Amino acid sequence: MKRIKAAAVQIAPDLSGSAGTIERVCDAIGRAAGMGVELAVFPETFIPYYPYFSFVSPPVSTGKEHLRLYENAVEVPGPITQRLADAAALYHMVLVVGINERDGGSLYNTQLIFDADGSLLVKRRKITPTYHERMIWGQGDGSGFRVAQTAVGRVGALACWEHYNPLARFALMEEREELHCAQFPGSMVGQIFADQIEVTIRHHALEAGCFVINATGWLTEEQIATITPDEKMRRGLRGGCYTAIISPEGVPLCEPITEGEGMAIAELDPDLITKRKRMLDSVGHYSRPDIFTLTIDREAKAQVLPKAGRPSVGLSVQDEMGKEPGTSYEGNYRFSDSAAHQETAAPV
Repeated sequence: MKRIKAAAVQIAPDLSGSAGTIERVCDAIGRAAGMGVELAVFPETFIPYYPYFSFVSPPVSTGKEHLRLYENAVEVPGPITQRLADAAALYHMVLVVGINERDGGSLYNTQLIFDADGSLLVKRRKITPTYHERMIWGQGDGSGFRVAQTAVGRVGALACWEHYNPLARFALMEEREELHCAQFPGSMVGQIFADQIEVTIRHHALEAGCFVINATGWLTEEQIATITPDEKMRRGLRGGCYTAIISPEGVPLCEPITEGEGMAIAELDPDLITKRKRMLDSVGHYSRPDIFTLTIDREAKAQVLPKAGRPSVGLSVQDEMGKEPGTSYEGNYRFSDSAAHQETAAPV
């Protein structure tokens, strides 16, 4: 890893749809590039928007909004991912962007990692949607638990409460992530959520010995009013923002953003990783593989598999991503390698 400048972006989505939100994302990428940013992280399922409606409305009343989310969700590959790939290549910037992904008749909470040449290196899905989210998204599998070697270093990503799954975090730590990109929805629950996010990302930075770049979203009062007419429910759509960059020593490297729009920007010195890991390397000299091990199934899962000994007529394991690993996709992005299709026993 080299010394780089990173940005965690806190902006409001366009609740009317993906077209407006992608414009906001590309505008922010351009502004970040003007400040010398080489890695930019955007909030959880930011395109087209996080499904806030599902948090404050009973499921029986959310059908219309859920269908509208389907209409605006992102297909991979597709026009939205091409816009992101083009922006990454234009500004030579690594991007980590959260999307609502549509795959056939299902939606997923998906994180995309683009390299600085526009290549799509990782597409991973949140493995367990949280609470109300289970009415919106399907579950991901273990194929996304991998770290991408990018132009700025080794990048890993998790979404929201995946950070409370210590084995999920260890799966990325074991792959020697240097830059952990965290995403939360923001504008939810209140100050207690912001406090929890701070504790969570600072702990991961300390335990993993890596930088954490965390982005949360933001809603304006006007946007909140369009989501629910109930003032009591509107209270649940305020606060909960903590966009920040944390050093491997657990220290904020710039002023965190807790309200409004903005970018948390900091220079990241890789020597701080060595400084921390000299004292505590959780996947090296401080681990005890003779006592603890973690088995990780990184194989992509399909709903239909061919019967053994017969010609393949259904979906193959690789069909979860659409093509064989390592295959170039249309446009200026691709999946990078076959690391997703393996089972790993990691020492703990």
